[in-house]
Amino acid sequence: MSKKPVKKSDSEKGWMKKRRDNRRMIAPEYHLIVTEGTKTEPNYFGKLKEEINSRYRDRISIEIAGIGQGSNTLTLLEKAQNIVSNSPIEYKHVWLVYDKDDFPRDDFDNTYYKCKSLSKQHEAVIYHALWSNECIEYWFLLHFYLLQSAISRNEYYPKLSEYLGSKYEKNRDDIYSLLKPHLTTAIKNAKQVATGNKNLPPSKSTPGTAVYEIFEKLISYLK
Repeated sequence: MSKKPVKKSDSEKGWMKKRRDNRRMIAPEYHLIVTEGTKTEPNYFGKLKEEINSRYRDRISIEIAGIGQGSNTLTLLEKAQNIVSNSPIEYKHVWLVYDKDDFPRDDFDNTYYKCKSLSKQHEAVIYHALWSNECIEYWFLLHFYLLQSAISRNEYYPKLSEYLGSKYEKNRDDIYSLLKPHLTTAIKNAKQVATGNKNLPPSKSTPGTAVYEIFEKLISYLK
């Protein structure tokens, strides 16, 4: 059955105009990803941004700020707060991506606790600490198997090369597409590790990562 056209007399009615205006006024949910890395993280999360923004920009939008390596993770948080304060965009979620091996233990933990505190104080913006102990390559490895023992950063690279079938390098721009088919496995493994690290601060969660949290949040857009 064909849809009846709207009568001109009805189109001029107030309730008809209101419905159209409301649809135009609905803003997408804005996310900001702030990374301390200069290659791996921007490349990886940049592909996530491209995928979601190209398909769902009217519902959700992601922006990325690559701050670069700093003296501590609290500096990363401060810079993220400055971006939020000075941007015309009303961000709902701010995701900080950083590794343990680059920062002192106290700064590493305090950034996590500060994010939780800020989110309680300002409900309009939720800050998330996407830490990895030791590095984001641990999150990458969880796409293939459950690793629960601590290994050195240098050991991650040959293991990833083995599973990827080609040499892993930090500046690879195809890592997101190679890992995505195994995303549900990675989330499951990361959550199991997080359960084992329950009540431990990030610096003592060896190994551990919270990167899965952003993917668990956005998984419905990545089918």
